[in-house]
Amino acid sequence: MEPDELLPLVAKGDQRAFEELYGLVCGPVYGLTRRVLRDPAQSEEVVQEVLLELWRTAGRFDPARGSALSWVLTLAHRRAVDRVRSVRAANDRERRVAERGEVPAFDEVAEAVEGRLEREWVRRCLRRLTDLQRQAVTLAYYDGYTYREVARRLSVPLGTVKTRMRAGLLRLRECLGAATGGAA
Repeated sequence: MEPDELLPLVAKGDQRAFEELYGLVCGPVYGLTRRVLRDPAQSEEVVQEVLLELWRTAGRFDPARGSALSWVLTLAHRRAVDRVRSVRAANDRERRVAERGEVPAFDEVAEAVEGRLEREWVRRCLRRLTDLQRQAVTLAYYDGYTYREVARRLSVPLGTVKTRMRAGLLRLRECLGAATGGAA
């Protein structure tokens, strides 16, 4: 099926249609974000954000305004440009602080406690995933494996890893959002 046929199914919550759409658009979305960001790691993060946004907002697609692929690539471009702006703003803030010679106040105890609480929330949320989702997420995010490497290590097809990752990340996002009062 083509993206134009799959997107309306995704809007209705069809996970198989999303898997197929994911396979069709993941490469072009990565290519576009990589051209804008130039950093492979940030590009991969933005791709995941775009695909999550695609799952959540597929119902907003209007075929009268263009093709599904164009719409997805527009989402990707906007998200990549937002990331560039965010990084620039952070760099500008750091530069201004450095130029003034100011050292921001730092409370090591509060930082340590906050870090410990955040790690505990993540551990709790990871425990809520299925064993298969937790394995895939752990290998990819904590051990640094690519999806292909995760598939090889778990002896499962790449599509299965992508499905587990997507479902696991959605559940983590929901759990962490609830843990922080919806600010995830």
